Parts: sequence; structure tokens; C-alpha cells
Amino acid sequence: MEVKNENKYSSTRNYKKRNSVRSYEERKLSTQDKEKLMAYADSLTNPFGVKVNFHIIDKDLDAKGEKLGTYGVIKGATTFLGVSVENTELGLEAAGYEFENLILYATNMGLGTVWLAATFSRDNFMSAMDIKESDLFPAISPVGYPASKRSLRESVMRKTMKSDQRKPWKDIFFKDNFLTPLTEQDANEYAASLEMLRLAPSATNAQPWRVLKKGEVYHFYETHKANAKPEEKLIKKVDVGIGLSHFHQTTLENGLSGKFEKLSQDNIEVPENTNYIISWIPKKTNKKIVSQEI
Repeated sequence: MEVKNENKYSSTRNYKKRNSVRSYEERKLSTQDKEKLMAYADSLTNPFGVKVNFHIIDKDLDAKGEKLGTYGVIKGATTFLGVSVENTELGLEAAGYEFENLILYATNMGLGTVWLAATFSRDNFMSAMDIKESDLFPAISPVGYPASKRSLRESVMRKTMKSDQRKPWKDIFFKDNFLTPLTEQDANEYAASLEMLRLAPSATNAQPWRVLKKGEVYHFYETHKANAKPEEKLIKKVDVGIGLSHFHQTTLENGLSGKFEKLSQDNIEVPENTNYIISWIPKKTNKKIVSQEI
């Protein structure tokens, strides 16, 4: 599962300069920008070997953002991107991984985007984008030219969701067990990769990823509330895929090699409501590791 996806547009500078945009200039995305964006989408891959599908449509919203169904959270956008994937293991993580890379590329182009996982009419967009009913359709994003000023509603939403805040290292990164925080010194050359993961966007800014370093290997997990609905759990898998994109691309940029692989968790006490996703094995690791087929 070793994939070389040397993506200069998913760089740390784009991670840090990207902001969610919900207010757009009322003009269509140019043909040139649209073709450039979709050509890049066609080039994307993921380290999980899953086929990810991208969709793009031009649809005007009415004054309340409700014609196609964004429940008033989007203003001025006329072009929308969508991502779908077959219902397979690591499919949602792969969708999150590739869609985030596409969104970061749009950022590099000077375009505005925002992940929408719950605040859109899935049925309406599925029909408009001609997505198969059997496929998973976790998210869309408007794409366009950001308005010069945020709407009042957008400003309130950002404050309510604490969009500019992130959990500290001690709450999400651990060493040897889930009781011992991992420090940046412990992470050594992977400190930057984990920091970019920490800064990744997630639905309602929940940051559902957890990372456990055991030996030289990094194990990735998804966590959720005990009363989380099935759809919420699915969205969190997408969020983990976004975080894995940030981790992996930064790792590649820093010249570190390795591979993602499913590993046995028999010797790890995993907290309640926490699901193992995958592990990163640095290439320099020569220790015997028990793996699982994916």
C-alpha cells in the first residue's frame, strides 16, 4: 500500500492559508478554472487502493441557498464539487483523502471552498450529479470566487463551531498507550506531519482522529460519542481520511518514506467508542510486525 503522490499543492502553506468559505461572488466559475480543477481531480490517487469519483455541476441557488438544498449556509455559489465512492472498506477514508487534496489544489488556484457533510440535501445533489444509489456520497463543496466580506450568518457559524480552534497535542496524540501523551520531541521527524493532521478540518470541528505511537509505528483511530448516529460515524471516517491526507502529504514533502497497512491491535487497549483505521510504518522500521489483509 505504498503510494507516491508527490502533491506540491497539498503543502503546509496551503493547509495554513485555507479557510472555509460560505459567501461567494455571484459569478460562474470560468471554463478555464473548471477544466484545470477537474484535470487535477483525474490525476489524484490514494494510498488505500480505492477508486474515488468526483462530480461537478453548475446550479444556481435561490436567495436562501435552498433551490438545490444547502439550507441557506451557502451564498452566491453556482458551481459544486461532489465526491462518491463504492461502499467498501476504507472507502470513506479514501474519499476524504482525495477530496481534501482537490480542495487544497483549489485553494492554490485562489478559489474558495467549504466541506459540507450534513448541511446539504443529499438526495437532491445525488440526483443532480447522477450518483449511483449503491455508492456512498459523503460530501460536497461549493467552489468559486470568495466574496470580499463574510456574511453575518457565516461569521456566527464560524464562532459557534470554533472553526479557528484545534485540540492540543495531549488530547489526540499518544505514546505506547492511550494514557500517555505524545510530545513533539517524541514524534521527532514526524512532528510536522502530526501538526498538519492536528490542523486538518473536520465536521463541526470535532477532530475525531487519535494517533498512538507504539515503537516506531503510528496507529490511527476514529473516535465518536457513545450516542452517535450511524451517519455521524460515517462522516467521522471521512474526517479521518482528511487528516490522513494532511499527515501523508507532509510526510512526503519532508522526504520520509513508509507505507500504510492494517496491523493487529491485539496488544493495544483501545478506548471505548474508538475504532482502529490503519497504521503508518516508517521505512526504517525493521521490526517484525503482524499485519492484516485489507
